[in-house]
Amino acid sequence: MATALAVGSEARLHTLECRFCQKTFSKGEHLRRHERSHTGAKPFVCRECQRSFSRQDSLARHEKLHSRRRATKDAASPASVDKPVTPESMRSTDLTEQSVNTTADHFHFSTSVPDEQQFQPPVALSSLVPHQATQPLDLDYDLIWPDSEDLFQSIMSADPASQWQVPLGTLPFSASPSTSDVPFGSTPASFDERPSSIGAIPSGGNRQAVQDVSKMVSNLSSDVTAAAKSTSITSVFLDECLHMFFAKFIPTFPVLHRATFVFRDCTHPLLLNAIAIGSLYLGPKDAVAKGEALWRLAHTAMATSWQSLISHRGLYDTCDGVQLIVTAVLGQVYGALSKNRAIRSTSQAFHSLGFVWARRCGMFDCEPYPLTSVPSLDASDSEKEHQWRTWVAREIQQRALLAHYMLDGLISQMSGVPTSVRHATNALGLPSSEAAFEASSADEWISHMQTQHSLNAATSFRGILRRLFHTVNEARWLDATLSAFSYKVILEGLQSLISDDDCDEVTAVGVPSRPEVRRALNQVYESVTLNASLSSADRLETLLRWHSICLDTVVDTALLCRNLCSRYDITQHIWRSGQVAKTPLDLVSWVSTPAARIAVLHAMAIQEIVEQLPRGRAHAIHMPSSLFATATVYAVFALAGSPALKIPCSVVWQDVLLDMRANPCATDPYLAMSDLSTTMTDTDTSRYVRGDVLYGANVTSRNLLYELNSIQKLFRCLFAQWGVAYDMESVIERWISLCH
Repeated sequence: MATALAVGSEARLHTLECRFCQKTFSKGEHLRRHERSHTGAKPFVCRECQRSFSRQDSLARHEKLHSRRRATKDAASPASVDKPVTPESMRSTDLTEQSVNTTADHFHFSTSVPDEQQFQPPVALSSLVPHQATQPLDLDYDLIWPDSEDLFQSIMSADPASQWQVPLGTLPFSASPSTSDVPFGSTPASFDERPSSIGAIPSGGNRQAVQDVSKMVSNLSSDVTAAAKSTSITSVFLDECLHMFFAKFIPTFPVLHRATFVFRDCTHPLLLNAIAIGSLYLGPKDAVAKGEALWRLAHTAMATSWQSLISHRGLYDTCDGVQLIVTAVLGQVYGALSKNRAIRSTSQAFHSLGFVWARRCGMFDCEPYPLTSVPSLDASDSEKEHQWRTWVAREIQQRALLAHYMLDGLISQMSGVPTSVRHATNALGLPSSEAAFEASSADEWISHMQTQHSLNAATSFRGILRRLFHTVNEARWLDATLSAFSYKVILEGLQSLISDDDCDEVTAVGVPSRPEVRRALNQVYESVTLNASLSSADRLETLLRWHSICLDTVVDTALLCRNLCSRYDITQHIWRSGQVAKTPLDLVSWVSTPAARIAVLHAMAIQEIVEQLPRGRAHAIHMPSSLFATATVYAVFALAGSPALKIPCSVVWQDVLLDMRANPCATDPYLAMSDLSTTMTDTDTSRYVRGDVLYGANVTSRNLLYELNSIQKLFRCLFAQWGVAYDMESVIERWISLCH
């Protein structure tokens, strides 16, 4: 009975539900405070400066600034006690004292006028580089990340006009000190307000150009910051996003380490990109607009101040710029898969900068962490903690570089252009196991590292790709125990070789042929299926990308989509419309070829894997492109009048990969039937590829029109995480309407 009463009491405690996201709370004040994060309401107003806050504790901290100011003025000038306080008189004091009392850096600059001899030109976003706090701040422990309040205040309290100042040294005039009363860091109405520097500016068009540039930068900064403010971003929103980033995104894309993550040690652009990605996992509809505003803040920071960010080095980093590279990775992930087409275009235009910055910092030359430095479990706690964090910093650096290779392949596939670097020359070593990277303590990390396979430290991706194309070393390759992260980098290397092979022409010099790539893919498949260290979700996610790349070896699905949309006059915003085939595909004839039948086998495998993935892993970054490739193949079959198929219940993928001798190109999409008939074994898979009619219990029927409807529903599940799914789903909807 006591247990039953306890259960009943517990149930009554959680009957208060948020009307926006259905989250439950035990107390009414907690619910009201949470709902203000959705509505943006700020009912708590400062009595002295009329500034509004959404939380009572935030107001209390703010009012302490007034108390400190009065105490300081009382000590300096007792006669000033009776002087009235106005909002105008408080503004500069608020900003100055907040910059002293926060644990995270602010975007704004000090508003005090510097001494003439100590004048320093403002450096764009120099405050984005973290430093030690000069005074502690009263933290809000109701937040998972208490420093979220500081980040929120730094964004909201910044002066848009001075948030991102162009360094004066970059403009064509001297930055001579001025004795005018213009506040330091503010943007004057015109450069005529700087009389000491005007003399260095030649008259005429050059002077007007300088003024135009200044106005443009000021307007851009104001627009970006105003967008962030207009979306009612709150500290609770930032906190929730950062939590979702680590809880939902990092397990599928492990480039940051949750156990050793320190909020105040991170630059603001990195935090803003992480929060923008986390916003994709929240329920409220306005979360997308808020995330886009934060992404723009981070992108503007990188674009205008990468020179400052690239010189930042963390306490355990081996070189400068590691956080800039991680920031670029997260920004590319968000941008490449964004619903906003302008953001997607921007991401594609900037996607090669990560490699440029990494080379400039010398990251490719950094030595891997030596396994001999792993301490024993008997070592002191301080030694174990130091070595653990040193290893984590090195691992994050390596994973960030490898993530750029992964994104390079993904963006290349989505933009229809070759990769920005040669993946086959990737000399980086393998990352450590996921178990070691996910360790939550130094002791747990040491235990995993003591069993770490020596292959990881000695083998490079360049060496693995070389062995994949030399069958003599096949046994050594299959013996390797690799992580899912490593497999994805290898697969992108193979995908880059496919993109280098122009099907309209003969194979380029130094590029493996399609049959050679398929043989390498077969070795990867065997390694993945035999790797007992992979979890079920990791294996499915890896095979999802594997099938997508195998599909590209028989047909360019981007080209297939553009041909299909051009044929039926469908506007699509996924691939560049200007790219057309030199010889358009005959889609009706193509569906009767072995290449088409192989394509549909891979497409069905992709769909099955997506439906089998656990809910928490159903938003991998390559999910939208893989699923859309499947929909494209289905649509071609359905519109060509061949929606009903009989396929094998189980597919022998070795029969599909190893026995395809012909190279299915856009100009010659048909596989040589004689080659297939003489080399393929007599299995259901080989008979289906040859075009034979299948009978028996090991055959299943599929209607691709029905499957296309299922694909459309899967895309609607992807809307929340990856906005590019909106444009993909709209094209699929047009295809479905044409089939009826």
